[in-house]
Amino acid sequence: MSRVVILMGSPRKGGNTDLLAQSFADGASKHNIVDIVSVTDYKVDPCIGCNACAKSEGNRCFQKDDMDKVYELLKKADVLVLASPVYFCGISAQLKAIVDRMHTPMRNEFSIKKVALLLVEGGNSSFEPILLQYQDILNHFHLEDMGRVLVTGAREKGEIKGKEALKEAYELGLSIQ
Repeated sequence: MSRVVILMGSPRKGGNTDLLAQSFADGASKHNIVDIVSVTDYKVDPCIGCNACAKSEGNRCFQKDDMDKVYELLKKADVLVLASPVYFCGISAQLKAIVDRMHTPMRNEFSIKKVALLLVEGGNSSFEPILLQYQDILNHFHLEDMGRVLVTGAREKGEIKGKEALKEAYELGLSIQ
């Protein structure tokens, strides 16, 4: 049994990314402990690149925000899932702030070995920039890619319902042992 943390990056509650992440969680929860973290419920400031975390006790960031709560969840996770809508060829700003703040020496305390990616775009955005960054993160930190579910053409809330992607996300979650 693994501990799975899903960082759900959409500010739209009940939207397409939310539904995709929930489908993944439904599958994963059959054999694992799953935490869905709606990143918009946390106040996390962006990294400012000061490197204070590299010098501080416990590698804590000097910023006093909710990232400490996210770090505690990440320290317990075996599998990390990034779920985001695609805005202008990138993940949501809320999720990006958390991803950037994960690049701290504290990451050495994380037991995360596997990562999955769930993306939803509504129009003509490209997944390519996100996939390049995702692959670079996998390579740099020697993480295993569990899989990806990439959804196109789901702009309006609920448009993802009835799409094969929900089943794919469920099956991907179910595959985690």
